[in-house]
Amino acid sequence: MLKAIAPDIWHLQHYFVASGLRVSSRMTVVRLQDSSLWLHSPVPVSAAVRTQLAALGKVRYIVAPSKTHHLFVPECVAAFPDAILFGAPGLLDKRPDLTNMRELSRSVEPEWAEDFEQTFFDGIPFGNETVWLHKPSRSLIVTDLCQYWQGDLPFATKAFALFTGVRNRLAVPRTVRWLVRDRAAARLSAAKILDYPFVRVVTAHNAIVEDDAHAAVRRAFTCFGSH
Repeated sequence: MLKAIAPDIWHLQHYFVASGLRVSSRMTVVRLQDSSLWLHSPVPVSAAVRTQLAALGKVRYIVAPSKTHHLFVPECVAAFPDAILFGAPGLLDKRPDLTNMRELSRSVEPEWAEDFEQTFFDGIPFGNETVWLHKPSRSLIVTDLCQYWQGDLPFATKAFALFTGVRNRLAVPRTVRWLVRDRAAARLSAAKILDYPFVRVVTAHNAIVEDDAHAAVRRAFTCFGSH
């Protein structure tokens, strides 16, 4: 079921197996100022969750924020056929079945400009991730760029988290760092994100950072060099 993070922002975690590892992914739900709902990085939604969402508002936007977070998009689109699907640049080449997808631009979409700032993270074309600042709650919403795997994890999952450097701390995983193709561009994107006045980080994998969140992201971004 959906859990509240702050006023007008909720989340839902989904557990599944990927490449033999039991992992989780988080969908973030934001109620916009026009009372419609914005779903970030969709996961499967049960009938009970659809009922919860209906009580919060009408799902108007579904966002696939990177080229790596698209697995559950079709069933979310099927559950909310009136919603507009937005996706990462290049995702349509990977998922031509997402026929009605609108590609995210580098500028904040006018549909949610009152609610968000957004930064396209340059230099990592494998993901083409967009990072969001939900302005009312001062929440930074990230997908794979920063991760923080905590809690009781299966042995293999824990070992993977240790190997990638994200076990019990917020970090840019080694698996993402290895994919950087333009370090200067990545450093500029990181600096732009650090200019945001966020007080929490909502990651897709798997913790929400509430304490010293800005400092935690600054430490995570040292892998891109000085800002």
